[in-house]
Amino acid sequence: MMRITILAAGKIKEKYLTMGIGEYVKRLAPFARVEIREISEERMPERPSPAEKEQVLRREGERLLRLVPEGSVLFVLDVSGREMASEEFAERLAELALAGRNSITFLIGGAFGLSGEVREAADELVSFSRFTFTHQMVRLLLVEQIYRACKINRGEKYHW
Repeated sequence: MMRITILAAGKIKEKYLTMGIGEYVKRLAPFARVEIREISEERMPERPSPAEKEQVLRREGERLLRLVPEGSVLFVLDVSGREMASEEFAERLAELALAGRNSITFLIGGAFGLSGEVREAADELVSFSRFTFTHQMVRLLLVEQIYRACKINRGEKYHW
């Protein structure tokens, strides 16, 4: 069974997002063991200089990277990453499973983005869209897409 870790900076405050994420995590139970780990976001000064912003992002990134399970394939969600169709994403997860890489980590940065070190640590940089989403909403989109990928890989119908 695949082990999926979702690492995220910041807490989910909106109940509808928490409920949606919980629903998809429940639906994923037959396919994967899913663990969501959150860290608190680093405080950003009111008007940060570029150096201050980078320092805050570096600290946050270091804390997130320490939580990546050893041997896990690291997908970092970033606007500069590669966009994939749901079928491509499903295929990539299937390839990893076939290769015996059954521990996958998805990392979602906070409201201010990601440090260069986090991007460099990624095995794969993935973007959900050129649209901008809140980092909380991305969590819901991510668990839905993981669920969709599992359904696609099993040849089961899922709104497509």
